[in-house]
Amino acid sequence: MATRLKIIFAGTPDFAATALKALLETDQHDICAVYTQPDRPAGRGRRLKASPVKATALEHNIPVYQPVSLKASEQQQQLRGLQADLVVVVAYGLLLPLPVLDAPRLGCINIHASLLPRWRGAAPVQRAILAGDSETGVSIMQMEEGLDTGPVLYRLTTPVYSRDTAQTLHDRLAALGAQALLDALGLIVDGSVCPVPQDNDTATYARKLDKREATLDWAASAQALDRRIRAFNPWPVAQTSLQGETLRIWQAEPLSDRVADAVPGTVLQIGKQGVDVATGDGILRLQRLQSAGGKPLDAGAFVNGHPELQNPGIVLGS
Repeated sequence: MATRLKIIFAGTPDFAATALKALLETDQHDICAVYTQPDRPAGRGRRLKASPVKATALEHNIPVYQPVSLKASEQQQQLRGLQADLVVVVAYGLLLPLPVLDAPRLGCINIHASLLPRWRGAAPVQRAILAGDSETGVSIMQMEEGLDTGPVLYRLTTPVYSRDTAQTLHDRLAALGAQALLDALGLIVDGSVCPVPQDNDTATYARKLDKREATLDWAASAQALDRRIRAFNPWPVAQTSLQGETLRIWQAEPLSDRVADAVPGTVLQIGKQGVDVATGDGILRLQRLQSAGGKPLDAGAFVNGHPELQNPGIVLGS
């Protein structure tokens, strides 16, 4: 097998751009084309904005293709005409039909941000935090028609730290995914890769995030609420209500040494360190908050501008 592969890279967000940059920096393979999602409106002016992957490709003078779908025969013929050895797919956002999966000589491989078969699907980073997983990682998978069901070629692991947010874990997994891709390509080139079939009986599904999940249920435990706040930072951001107005919570901490004897959601104590709130099991200290139309603020600064929080017995979410 040739030591230098002709690769099509298909991806869209920052997570994918991290892998593409790592691939380009090694200069061990030829990136003949990049496939990415069409430009989307962004910002207040709603001007079309290129994806991070497209921006990276243009910086390196790589041809960019942005089909709305790959189901049309002409799109499939165009991709096949590139005569790539391999397609690397990273958070592309489009379904790859069987003719596309079969087009490259070595098929298509995917970087998935979990230890498959755990957390197949759209939101593996957030679901790992929500579930309280102590470990996660990235899997390099040979793609097939099923959703994240293909054999695993290579994986790397990382702990899920107690204060990880979806953003910090995403960034760590992006770097890990780039390294795993380079390692896996080395194994593919030298013929030593050993595909491991997934155990479907132990698979879990990481469904797409829904904004409605961001509303906190104060009857849950302080630990569970803390995981939800971290999992939904930076999107969609956990929220509750304060006297009928939306209150977004960016950061909190469960107080393991404190017991609440109050209705869940009751504000128990206010200080520079945070706003202590009763939950269904334990106390949660809110440390960074944001009112509707305002900016995220540390608890001390937020409380200074919201004296209503100091009303005895005020209940959040009621």
